Amino acid sequence: MHIEQLRDFCITKKGVTEHFPFDEVTLVFKVMNKMFALSGLDKWERGEETINLKCNPEKALELRAAFEGINPGFHMNKKHWNTITVNTSDVSDKMLQELINHSYDLVVSGLPKKVQQELANL
Repeated sequence: MHIEQLRDFCITKKGVTEHFPFDEVTLVFKVMNKMFALSGLDKWERGEETINLKCNPEKALELRAAFEGINPGFHMNKKHWNTITVNTSDVSDKMLQELINHSYDLVVSGLPKKVQQELANL
């Protein structure tokens, strides 16, 4: 998956916006102003294609044990975030999309009910 495909997949989700809150190279995707995915564009240019995704803590441990390309979140809370190595790992594009969906759904489920209702009405 190319960075443009990854961006297109994330940005088309309901209520998603993209930001650069940390610096000019860390692309962050938020749903209703809550982060669910981030990736360093400078790393992609160097061939280090990774994305950090939120994950259920138990599922995160299972995924890390099953896939070489899934590791504790780099510079993130390692209990709740994974770093996924894209393209050069054992994680397929389909699996990556499932992990992005899981991260998005996890963040949405943690939003206040009022914000979830706003998202549903978009």
